[in-house]
Amino acid sequence: MNAGFFTSAIIILALLVDFVIRVIAIIVVPRNRRPQSATAWLLAINFIPYVGVLVFLLIGSYKLPKRRREKQVQINQFIVDQTEGVDRVRRDHPWPPWFEQVVRLNRNLGSMPLVGGNSATLITEYTQSFTEMIAAIDGAERFVHVEFYILTLDDLTVPFFDALERAVGRGVVVRVLFDHIATLRTRGYRATKRRLTAMGAQWHFMLPIRPFHGQYQRPDLRNHRKLLVVDGEIGFMGSQNVIDPGYDKAKNRRRGLQWKELVARLEGPTVAGLNAIFITDWYAETDELLARESQPVAPVFQAPPREQIDCQVVPSGPGFPHENNLRLFLALLYYAQKQIIITSPYFVPDESMLNAIMTAIERGVRVELFVSEIGDQWLVYHAQRSYYEQLLEAGVIIWLYRAPIILHAKHFTIDDEVAVVGSSNMDIRSFQLNCEMSLMVRGHVFVAELREIEQSYRERSHQLTREEWAKQPLRSTIADNLARLTSALQ
Repeated sequence: MNAGFFTSAIIILALLVDFVIRVIAIIVVPRNRRPQSATAWLLAINFIPYVGVLVFLLIGSYKLPKRRREKQVQINQFIVDQTEGVDRVRRDHPWPPWFEQVVRLNRNLGSMPLVGGNSATLITEYTQSFTEMIAAIDGAERFVHVEFYILTLDDLTVPFFDALERAVGRGVVVRVLFDHIATLRTRGYRATKRRLTAMGAQWHFMLPIRPFHGQYQRPDLRNHRKLLVVDGEIGFMGSQNVIDPGYDKAKNRRRGLQWKELVARLEGPTVAGLNAIFITDWYAETDELLARESQPVAPVFQAPPREQIDCQVVPSGPGFPHENNLRLFLALLYYAQKQIIITSPYFVPDESMLNAIMTAIERGVRVELFVSEIGDQWLVYHAQRSYYEQLLEAGVIIWLYRAPIILHAKHFTIDDEVAVVGSSNMDIRSFQLNCEMSLMVRGHVFVAELREIEQSYRERSHQLTREEWAKQPLRSTIADNLARLTSALQ
């Protein structure tokens, strides 16, 4: 046999393997996957078969390991049992006729009930949220539960860690969860671990990637939730992480970037729902079920009647069989009667959300979108921009929050009495890959406060027009379209 024969054999074998890869991909990739994502993966495998297959094997599964999903089922049943009969809400003002159906949807998806008698304070200033959280921690008597996507020790957050240390010193149980990969990428990662250990806090990684410890799943499945619960009586949740407002990155400092957030301080029965989320994630990481701390010991707080709001916590993520947050958003988009105002730092809608927005406009609903003028993540920023032309032509009013501020707040208001705040962006990552937490609120006072915040955004934004957008350079259009294609690889 000569060299030519071997060369021919290798070529034939390579072509055969290439053909088999493409055939298997057509069978495997579309299974239980949304069409746009399946199409993107098939295109990648078709054009770069070997690389595409390797990447698919690494990040192609958007579900958590089976054992974690089974834990989620167990904890969902625990939440249902613990919250049976607590969904008492006031009906002195008529509900929108569609609202009860959305409540039932959320209960079926995330197990949490709608509960009344709550009060909320909305915090838009970065340092003020830390001041409020530290004050709450300093008043803790039984436990403090801390869960953040990013939690790191830096010049701004030192007082937060000091408050946790004081709580431990008083005999308060302090439990801390933070996302492994997100915090690992910060400069204060090692110092954070040392400080938590030294103070005596109980802490664990969320979704750790440590193969040598038997801990592994798709690397970009992350826990993106942000919450703080004190004694089951006071809770904080929203978009803000525990880190410097420039995310302590040199490139951000060079650009002068600062993050604009929204945090809700809550009192009332719904705080038990926030605590249930922490209990869920603590159980997932430790196998310890904190059943005794699922309800507050003190009498349940009741806000003054004029200020009372009804709240429903909606957890979502790859541990659930469905995209809970997306289904909630879609239901509200279709039920809206007058106006929809969306604030999202990363707005990359899937086809279902895009259709819902277009349908709302056709029904005569006013739709406004607040996004940042600049981006901190090149790929997501350009994927988001790729939708602007279509949205503008449909009639969406797009507001660009002026640089150098990154508008990182995440909220969504429907008509005059329903709103959603939380950690969830409106992109495929938040719908499928991240563990998120949303809070649906019914209450005129709450929505009115959000309206004031939205107006403050308008005053610091400029409206993007079709004429302005038509002047975009070709290179930007190419980047936008390429980013849009890659955004579907989930």
